[in-house]
Amino acid sequence: MSGMAARFAAAIVVLAAGDTAPRGPVACGPLVRMSTIPARPKRGTLFVVRVTGAAAATELSGRVAGEALHFSRDTAGRRVSFAPAPIDSASLEVVVECVTDVTRDTLRVRLALARGAYAIEHLRVAPRFSAPPDSAIIARQQRESARAADVSRLAHDTPRLWSRPFSPPRASRITSRFGGGREFNGTVTSRHMGTDFAGTMGAPIHAANRGVVRLVDDFYLGGKVVYVDHGAGMVTAYLHMSAQRVAPGDTVERGTVLGLVGATGRVTGPHLHFIARYGAVTVDPQSLLDSAFGGGYVPLQ
Repeated sequence: MSGMAARFAAAIVVLAAGDTAPRGPVACGPLVRMSTIPARPKRGTLFVVRVTGAAAATELSGRVAGEALHFSRDTAGRRVSFAPAPIDSASLEVVVECVTDVTRDTLRVRLALARGAYAIEHLRVAPRFSAPPDSAIIARQQRESARAADVSRLAHDTPRLWSRPFSPPRASRITSRFGGGREFNGTVTSRHMGTDFAGTMGAPIHAANRGVVRLVDDFYLGGKVVYVDHGAGMVTAYLHMSAQRVAPGDTVERGTVLGLVGATGRVTGPHLHFIARYGAVTVDPQSLLDSAFGGGYVPLQ
């Protein structure tokens, strides 16, 4: 192996769960440390990966749950990125590559995820919604799911567009929280992968943060929907609207009115169903609003 090849050889540094210090020297910086906020993320939530001690010229990249990490600097010079913990995962591997002009080192940590307390919700729905869908409806749902998935993929290619904390889309009470199982007419059929906010018909729905509107449509399940790409892998979606007030390609600011509360799609009454996704992983929106990163507790440069 040539001298240059030897310098560029990848060094794998493994961290045990809860250990934030690499074992052995790290070529891209002897003081490099990786940690997560919180130290033990809960299943189905967004958390923060933080790297300290990396030299200014060092490039960082990484992956969690198959999704790319997007590092920004905070005011203390630390590198921080959102990361998703899938609701159905008991553990998770965080992989971060630290690259200089002559070295490529890999930090790995295996996290044991904390359990989430997700309740079962009992609902009665119209018979036409509880019966198995026909093939045409299944095909429609698949097309709509594919379009939403495209928005999630695109968000990894969009630079981070937000700099302020994420805010709730409505200043109203939460009527149904994320993660609970939904029992329709006596049969558990799905999880509730969003947060429901109360609202009367026609009440305003606000963008949680700055972003670009990628999708405005009328879905079978979600009714009138708006999907916003905030960049750096982050997407929020707003469902069951009675009317939409934006168009695809619009840049919106935090607080922009995206539409009005409604009861379109598969619902039992007017409300807002609010979704947060990091790439393809749907997470508890409250973890986005409360997180040390998205909630604004880690100031960004």
